[in-house]
Amino acid sequence: MSLPVGPFFRSQVCTQLPVPTKSFAGQTIIVTGSNTGMGLEAARHMVRLGAAKMILAVRSLERGAAAAKSIAETTGRGDAVEVWDLDLASHASVRAFAVRAAGLERLDVVVENAGVYGIEFARAEDNERTITVNFVSTMLLALLLLPKLRETAVAFDKDVVLTFTGSFVHWLTDFPERNADNILELLAREDKARMADRYNVSKMMELLAFRELATALTQPSNTRRIVTSIINPGAVITDIMREARGFFYLYVKAMQKMIMRTAEEGGRTLVHAAEGGRETDAKYLCDCQPAPPELMSHWVRSKEAMVTQKKVWKELLDKLESIQPGISKNI
Repeated sequence: MSLPVGPFFRSQVCTQLPVPTKSFAGQTIIVTGSNTGMGLEAARHMVRLGAAKMILAVRSLERGAAAAKSIAETTGRGDAVEVWDLDLASHASVRAFAVRAAGLERLDVVVENAGVYGIEFARAEDNERTITVNFVSTMLLALLLLPKLRETAVAFDKDVVLTFTGSFVHWLTDFPERNADNILELLAREDKARMADRYNVSKMMELLAFRELATALTQPSNTRRIVTSIINPGAVITDIMREARGFFYLYVKAMQKMIMRTAEEGGRTLVHAAEGGRETDAKYLCDCQPAPPELMSHWVRSKEAMVTQKKVWKELLDKLESIQPGISKNI
């Protein structure tokens, strides 16, 4: 599959993303992967805009503390920032984080931004690390936090937000693993791993699972709801490709100079989703607005994709039930 070059370059080069201005006063917000890059800049914006409690969910507490210090220095609101341990490569870490979050007075926004771009096959839990982090654990955390989000919506009579950082790279994979009897089992096999395409596959699976989750969470228009969305932030300068080597490293560096957005600009797209406007509910977002269907890949819009989506969702729920029995009831 190939990316539509015209719309991509127009978005990257010609589109000016709005600087966030909407207040987050009084809100408690979790941003994963927030010690650097887009996550950090999104957290900084939301603290600037009045967030009462900003939880930086990070794998390295040391780097998280540095991020919190940076936010404090630029906003003057260090008291609003907390650093919590979260390693998406560990299901136990995800469960412990969710237990801690359940003790919060409220939870208004969850921005699931953390991810990895693996160049070489590495195992985490019972699958390859990219799949564990970007797909299984990302969705595990989402389902574990649903009760607290729903509780907040009822207690404070307001919409709450659950948003995911997706990517345009879902255009770039043919996702041949979809034809396997069990997709997750195939992806766990090192001898069958196509690591050059693995990140793209992980983002395709995240998108498909998001659509099923969003459909399941859809509520009547007159009720408070969990507003869900998945963001395409565009091509952004972050350190997610820190494992890149050789020609690919040089290619990434060249693209950064030519067309890629800064981390701050990418962070604006996360903040837009976190605002939780109902027009964003269950939507794929690009350039701080709901994207027209043609900005998703042709395959994603096909009848075959809908069949595969059901398959991915069933496998995911089976996996999550094995990790946390009864978790499906949270939906």
